[in-house]
Parts: sequence; C-alpha cells; structure tokens
Amino acid sequence: MIKRNLGNSDLNASIIGLGCMGMSEWYGPTNDEESITTLHTALNNGLNFFDTADVYGNGHNEILVGKALKERRSEAIIATKFGFLPNEAGISGRPEYAKSACNASLQRLGIDCIDLYYLHRVDPNVPVEESVGAMADLVKEGKVKYIGLSEASAESLKRACKIHPITALQTEYSIWVRDIENKILQTCRELNIAIVPYSPLGRGFLTGKVKDTKIFDDNDFRKKVPLFEEENFKANLKVVEELEQIAGEKGCKASQLALAWLIEQGEDIFPIPGTKREKYLVENIHSIEIKLTTEEISRINSLAKKIKGERKSQSGMKLVNG
Repeated sequence: MIKRNLGNSDLNASIIGLGCMGMSEWYGPTNDEESITTLHTALNNGLNFFDTADVYGNGHNEILVGKALKERRSEAIIATKFGFLPNEAGISGRPEYAKSACNASLQRLGIDCIDLYYLHRVDPNVPVEESVGAMADLVKEGKVKYIGLSEASAESLKRACKIHPITALQTEYSIWVRDIENKILQTCRELNIAIVPYSPLGRGFLTGKVKDTKIFDDNDFRKKVPLFEEENFKANLKVVEELEQIAGEKGCKASQLALAWLIEQGEDIFPIPGTKREKYLVENIHSIEIKLTTEEISRINSLAKKIKGERKSQSGMKLVNG
C-alpha cells in the first residue's frame, strides 16, 4: 500500500481509505461481524485511513469502528464528522455543539483523540470562522489532531484557513461528479489541503454491478438520487457500459478503473470507497496497481459529459459547496 502525508499534516495515510457509512445504514442490510472482518482485513492490507461520522446509524458506526480498531488503534487513522443533527433534525455548526459532539464521538469511538475531525456541512446560519474556531479549541485541548471541512466552497476554505489550518476537504468526486474541478480543487492545492473523495464509485453505479434500480431495497437512499431516476438511469447505464468496455481492455474491473482514474488526478487525492464486504475491499485496494495511459484518461474524461441528473436530491444540493 502506498502512503502519503495527508495535506499539511503528519498523518501518513494510505492513498485509498475506507468509507464506513454503509456498514451501519443507507445501503441495505447490515452485518456487524462481517463489517469488523472487513475493517481488520483493511489493516492487514496496509489500508489505515478510516472514515465515519456521528450521524451514521445515529452513532452506531462510530461504536462499530471503535470496537473493530480498539486493539490496533496505533495502526489506524480515524476520521469522523459532526454537523448533521440526529434523526434528520437539520445541521449545526455552533461552537458549543462542536464541542459536545466531539466529546460524544470520543466516547463512542473509545479513543482519547480524533485524528481528523470534519465539519460535515458548513452551517449557513453560523459563520464558518466560528465553527472552525471551536474546532481549533478542540485541537488545543488535545481532543483532535487535525481538522477538515466537508462539501465546503472555495470561499469557505479560504475563510476557515485564516482561523486554523484545514488539513482535508471531504467532497464527492468521481468520474461522473466533477464539481470541484472548477475552483475548489485549485484552492485546496494553493492551501495544501488534501482532497478526500467520498462516493468515488458513484454510489456503486461505477462498479458495473447496478443494472436495474429494482435491486435497491426500501431503505436504500439511492432511490431518491436524481442520477438513478428512470430516464437518467438509462442514459447513465450506457456510460457505465462504456467504462466496463475500457476496463475489459485493461484487464481490470470497472470499479478499479474508476479508482485508478481518481488516483491519477494527483498525489493529494485520497478516495474513500465504502464497502462492508471483504471481497470488494480487496478489489479496491488492488486498484492502486493500475496505471492509465493518456489516451485511457482522455476516454474516461469524455464519459463525464454524458452523465444525466444531479448527484443529490434538491434538498441535498442546498447543503453542498457551503
């Protein structure tokens, strides 16, 4: 496994991390025993960068991750987030909430210090300087090592950095979601902020395994994502089929090609594909072995122009690039 310093920190993170959200909710049935095995397999294969949040499973995910990594804490970089209130009650970036949320996350994770603590969304009702100021206090108190923002705009990143260095920006970024390439990516590079792409496999679509939305059960939130709506889905499926063709020529899986493409975007990119299954975790890790030619990158880039539909629901889009 290749490891690099994460942004302006001394965290030596694997260039592929593990998004743990799906181990607790959103993507169908969960299985704690299977998830813990997957987390251990990650460490055994050199993957040491784990992503969770207090809202995932209303705290269940932090408890699960903490339990799995307890005996191997020194090997792991644990990132978690605050900002979404429990039971879909909105968001809060208030300083007092940042501090209480951090204490609760530390207790659930069973650790003394969070390696990377994100504001999950910039609160439109609270200046980002105030939220980050409270997070900076947590660093001074030794409860947090480094801080990050999630789905923040270039302007918010600049304002935040005047209060305290921002180590990472977590944002959706993949072959078919390229929003950050307009301005945010450049700003991160100017400020030495690492990019941590979530949903780098297009919420499973870019794996080539989703051929029909009927496979989603009632609890699968993808049913509400515009990219998966019927007409958009049909158009986007053709894009995935083209990706599978390129992968076939390359002798790899579509999911591995999608991750290899992201890794090629720069040494400051640390994708965190989510999975609860050991098999898919190992496949994702092997994507670092794939090297793309200029022609292959160009072919993949052309696919993005054919994508139909927004990446989130209308309400969800209001909370990104804050």
